[in-house]
Amino acid sequence: MAIKLKSPWEIERMREAGALLTEVVEEVARHVEPGVSTWELDRIAYEAIRKRKAKPAFLGLYGFPATLCTSVNEVVVHGIPSKEPLKEGDILSVDVGLIYQGFAADMARTFPVGRVSPEAERLIRDTEAAFWEGMKYLRPGFRLGDVGHAIQTFLESRGYGVVREFVGHGVGREIHEDPQVPNFGKPGTGPKIRPGMTLALEPMVTLRPAPVVILDDGWTASAGRGNLAAHYENTVLVTEEGPELLTGVALAWAE
Repeated sequence: MAIKLKSPWEIERMREAGALLTEVVEEVARHVEPGVSTWELDRIAYEAIRKRKAKPAFLGLYGFPATLCTSVNEVVVHGIPSKEPLKEGDILSVDVGLIYQGFAADMARTFPVGRVSPEAERLIRDTEAAFWEGMKYLRPGFRLGDVGHAIQTFLESRGYGVVREFVGHGVGREIHEDPQVPNFGKPGTGPKIRPGMTLALEPMVTLRPAPVVILDDGWTASAGRGNLAAHYENTVLVTEEGPELLTGVALAWAE
């Protein structure tokens, strides 16, 4: 494992990439409503990224065919945009990355589509809360197992399933770098957290514990019909004083 600690110059470039990506996610969020298709959202994201003189990080990555991962209801991650309209009561996870001046940023949010059920609202809210539980330990003196344990404990105490098939990761000149950042773990285990690390911390959560299955398209990761899944991700810098968000602001639907 080769964990790349970032220089001050590299960190400034990543701050710039993260700020641009946050703007892109805000722009997509403004269009999430019943009747819109995830294909339309993908087009909006592509144009927003290109307008900022950046390039989509996911388009073509490992053969993925789109700018956004758009995961509806029981889909955990890697949903492919389609022309099927979103419906009132759906929940939509949007995962997107960009590369700006040679540096990547990665971010995900789950949005309600119109009015959703109370259990869907709780799932979205608790998935974000789990992110902040993990953030408490993204500081020197802890290990990545401490971060994962905090997320896992918070979610499992509320009856949710913690996705184990997919994990967070380092981010930098590549969208995926070492180390892996699981949302589960044992305290005191895993790589030491050091200043200069830039990590994608991203709880992926299912309403009910269930295995994740890859569908026939080779991408869509489903927790099973009738289940729900949510995803919350930011790119985070570790400093001597603790974690610093490189992506992420309060979005309009949560105000």
